[in-house]
Amino acid sequence: MTDRLAPAISHSRYLQRLFAAQPALQADTLARLDHPFDRSAMLAMLPMGADDATLKPALRKLRQAVMARIFSRDLLGLAQLDEVIATVSDLAEVTILAALECVTRADERHGQPIGSESGQLQKLIVVGMGKLGGRELNVSSDIDLIFVYPEDGETDGPRPISNHEWFARAGKRLIALLHDVTADGFVFRVDMRLRPFGDAGPLVSSFAALENYLLTQGREWERYAWIKGRAITDETGHFGPAGPQGLGGDAAGLMSLVTPFVYRKYLDYGAYASMRDLHGQIQREVVRRDFADNIKLGPGGIREVEFIAQVFQLIRGGRRPSLRIRPTREVLRELVGMGQLEALTVAELTAAYVFLRDLEHRLQYLDDGQTQMLPTSDTDRALIATSLCHRDWASFMAALDTHRAAVSRHFEQVFALPQAEGDAVHPLAGVWLGIADGQSSQGKLANLGYQQPAEMERLLAAIAQGGRYQTLADKSRRRLDALIPPLVEVCARQPNPDATLSRILRFLDAIARRESYLALLAEHPQTLSRLASLHSASPWVADYLHRHPILLDELLDARLLYTAPDWQKLGEQLRSELALHLGDTEAEMDVLRHFQHQQVFRLCAQDLAGQFSLTTLSDHLSDLADLILAVTLERAWAELPGRHREEAAFAAIGYGKLGGKELGYGSDLDVIFVYDDDHPDAGELYAKLARRMMTWLSTTTAAGALYEVDLRLRPNGASGLLVSSIAALAQYQHENAWVWEHQALTRARYAAGDKAVGAQFETVRRNVLSQRRDQARLSEDVVGMRDKMLATHPALADDVKHCRGGLVDVEFIVQYLVLAHAHHLPALLANSGNIALLKTAAEAGLIPAGLAEDAQTAYRRLRELQHKERLNGAPSSASALEAVEPYCEAVRGLWRVVFG
Repeated sequence: MTDRLAPAISHSRYLQRLFAAQPALQADTLARLDHPFDRSAMLAMLPMGADDATLKPALRKLRQAVMARIFSRDLLGLAQLDEVIATVSDLAEVTILAALECVTRADERHGQPIGSESGQLQKLIVVGMGKLGGRELNVSSDIDLIFVYPEDGETDGPRPISNHEWFARAGKRLIALLHDVTADGFVFRVDMRLRPFGDAGPLVSSFAALENYLLTQGREWERYAWIKGRAITDETGHFGPAGPQGLGGDAAGLMSLVTPFVYRKYLDYGAYASMRDLHGQIQREVVRRDFADNIKLGPGGIREVEFIAQVFQLIRGGRRPSLRIRPTREVLRELVGMGQLEALTVAELTAAYVFLRDLEHRLQYLDDGQTQMLPTSDTDRALIATSLCHRDWASFMAALDTHRAAVSRHFEQVFALPQAEGDAVHPLAGVWLGIADGQSSQGKLANLGYQQPAEMERLLAAIAQGGRYQTLADKSRRRLDALIPPLVEVCARQPNPDATLSRILRFLDAIARRESYLALLAEHPQTLSRLASLHSASPWVADYLHRHPILLDELLDARLLYTAPDWQKLGEQLRSELALHLGDTEAEMDVLRHFQHQQVFRLCAQDLAGQFSLTTLSDHLSDLADLILAVTLERAWAELPGRHREEAAFAAIGYGKLGGKELGYGSDLDVIFVYDDDHPDAGELYAKLARRMMTWLSTTTAAGALYEVDLRLRPNGASGLLVSSIAALAQYQHENAWVWEHQALTRARYAAGDKAVGAQFETVRRNVLSQRRDQARLSEDVVGMRDKMLATHPALADDVKHCRGGLVDVEFIVQYLVLAHAHHLPALLANSGNIALLKTAAEAGLIPAGLAEDAQTAYRRLRELQHKERLNGAPSSASALEAVEPYCEAVRGLWRVVFG
């Protein structure tokens, strides 16, 4: 059986020396070879309550035992990478905790540290950085630590000292217990250089000192380092979690200080340049020290895989808490789910990462050395190749080169230096710089195709000479200088170059102080043509981007921007993201707003690209509103105190454009709320729910607004109850409702909430609309309501909604036909839209087929004109109105036929 260890022993000179010195350890390793070295077994090897002198050798014996088994298991093919790094990380955490318990016991002279503000006992928090923080330690790794404690104060013993001094002494002892080399070796080399101010800084920091440092001194590379930062122990002295959830007490307080430093609330595209600079520094050091064969720091090495994962974390982690995870491969998998990286890319990166980490361990197994350099001796090369199942060094190197080439390729794709910041100078740079210096470039602008070159020059000069540009930071000014020439070029290619450039310059002026947005455009120059195209197509889109510049991120991936929505899948994504912010209402409201703005912007881009009809667009906008209502209802109910059931027996009913699924950009939502619940407190409880929903929907937050919601169509209007039971609604509609309320009911539908309540509402709706009515009286009432509308909304010829023969007239005709004839023609009860209902009425012989067809055309054309008016920010042209006039005359003719 001893021969079973032979391949591992032949590979590792460390194992040869260790087993030669300790035959009993070799026997124990062989006996337990088939079992991973778990945490409980590690703890069992350590003496409880030991002092420094007793604990120090015990910790080293534990390391020897763990390393002997994990070296052997890996080299014999019994362990995979996940087990290796988890076992070494467990060893680090177990030994840190044991050392911490030893060095932080109260002593007779000084006592224990007490916080000056809270009066509570203070604990030393050990923060694991780097691979320890990510639980990805290699077998011969250093451990990067930072020591933090919550409050300053002093100890409570006979000879008190400051908390700072007490914790500094404890920290030095902890380092010695792990780091000192004795006859039994060491446990872990401890590196404290990542602490505030590095080697020049104090060994320990209070929360206040750390927060002040991060706010005033923290550098970009430290944001990168703190991505992996993890409190190893919580306030009880137990191990902190490897993930972002579950922290409590002091550890949670620490991370609440660090998280805003690492993760920005906005999309931080400046991280590209920062990480690129850091990588450049590493590569210069690689060249200086001839580290080309270093599989960690060299080209295509482990560090480049980590950088790819972490740049996305820095950019998006502020908006996506799901990215605030530490293990590299988990981050890569999350990026696939987010659509940031292709599955094939992550598969190649993951395969390379595993290969490189396995290679790293085999290099370190040779002599238990902290090395990532490929060997130069033929003997070691043969050992490495064989241990990785390659027949010889050449075969191994071919595989290594393939993996490193894949990593380098993907790294270059992610971190490629944008043209705007490279050596090339844009051909129009002289135009912008000349205008900035007061020189005229009108001739060049005219040659590009601008119709009003003098005005364009004035707008450019206004930016160059404006106070905002003059006071920009140097980096932001350089980025703006690099962006404007290509923007002048792409705007010139648009059919309306002058309008496009003026809109984009207004946008640039608005975002100039937001370095991240300038960085996004600079890092992704392919977005400039999309930006120009959208600004050219619609001033409404330009204004929408102006209000929500975070939507620039949508321009990066045309595949996502122009993909038709899958509302079920998007709803799942929205609910998942909200789940990450449970308990933080403001954050949840912002998530809803960002999601809604993102979807509206995507729909608008697809609309302008001609991907679907106006009817389909309205369906999508209505589906989006339904989803927002549904999710808002779910979240408001979940947080409502005193609720008596798991799900609310409550529904939102859409009226008007929402009810008819004819929503446009910026439409209000006409809604009523109904419930069916016999609980004695139901009315009061659902009224609270409705008010909370209104707050969620209507409040303007830092992320903007969602919808304006109009509840005036509820029973008794503004003076009525906020919510109605189904029974009360039915009684009101049958006994007290006005005719105009029945007209509104023709376009009402269930939008969100309990589907059973929605079905009950539909039954009420059908029963009310199916009543037999006096047609003469009904005609008089409908015409009377139309006349009242004319008093407040005159029938102007250029008002496509209110003009005679316009949209409102078509709607009133259809509403009358439903109310007059649904009792004998149930097909009119379908909420299928005005165009379909006109067809139903014509087929039943209620109206002339020719007039009905022309009225359908009028309604369709007028809605398209209304839609274009919104996008163009201007009334329809005289020629457009003239083209639709014959169809409007047909509507007027149909009005005369229907109402006499």
